[in-house]
Amino acid sequence: MTAEIEGRAAAERFREDHHLGYQPLGDLVALIEQTIGADVAVLETGPEQHGMTMRHKDRGTVYIAVARTPHPMRQRSTLAHELAHVVFGDWTDEPQVDSASPAESRANAFARHLLLPLAGVRELMAAEPERDELGLLSKVVQRYLVSPAIAAIALEQAGYIDTEAKARLKSETTPRLAARFGWADQYQALQGESNRRRAPQRLLARAIAGYLQNAVSVQTIATLRGLDVATAEAELTEAGLIPAGVQPVWSDPADLPEVDIDLDELDADLGDSDAG
Repeated sequence: MTAEIEGRAAAERFREDHHLGYQPLGDLVALIEQTIGADVAVLETGPEQHGMTMRHKDRGTVYIAVARTPHPMRQRSTLAHELAHVVFGDWTDEPQVDSASPAESRANAFARHLLLPLAGVRELMAAEPERDELGLLSKVVQRYLVSPAIAAIALEQAGYIDTEAKARLKSETTPRLAARFGWADQYQALQGESNRRRAPQRLLARAIAGYLQNAVSVQTIATLRGLDVATAEAELTEAGLIPAGVQPVWSDPADLPEVDIDLDELDADLGDSDAG
């Protein structure tokens, strides 16, 4: 079985298992966290780092990290690619650096078919036929939030363009398509979302629960979210999330217990000291 066939079959099975149909996938971070229980973070990384997946050997906890980037379609592809490694159990002791390895090729195929199922392309084309190939590409990219390269491959596999057209369209860019076909505002909104740090939801939820019990500082919340303390505190307060009041033990002197103090031994010691 080729990497393409295996990746496509796993992507179709994932959509079926989680009742996703053929529709575009929304927030991939939330989708991954809710379907496989992994902790996903969007981090500040180096320019050549896109994503990685780790598993705790003892607890089996899975962590996925992707780079903060102004390229939202690339980030979505990275998230889907890392999800593939979890689905296939591609666990190794050393980081994978060979992008042409069977596991990497399979993950790429999984990501393409997960983000843009061929059945979805056919449904879209049946509902809104488009003769102009550039307009066709833009429609698929905008609807499924994938790169022009992924859209071109899917259109060729679905039989809507030929191999030469695929080669031409793969060189297009999302900003150019968005500007040309009037959805630049949507693309800029997507850029703003993908270019922000994001903490794993479960981690942040636990931290906020601790904050409400006065066990976690607002500084911790701010650090997790990449915000300044004032902004983080203002957002929490506006949402009605205010730490419970702390009532110190024995705060009222009247509540203190009676204490019987016998000073005889002290007096005796002081007397001995004076005598010396």
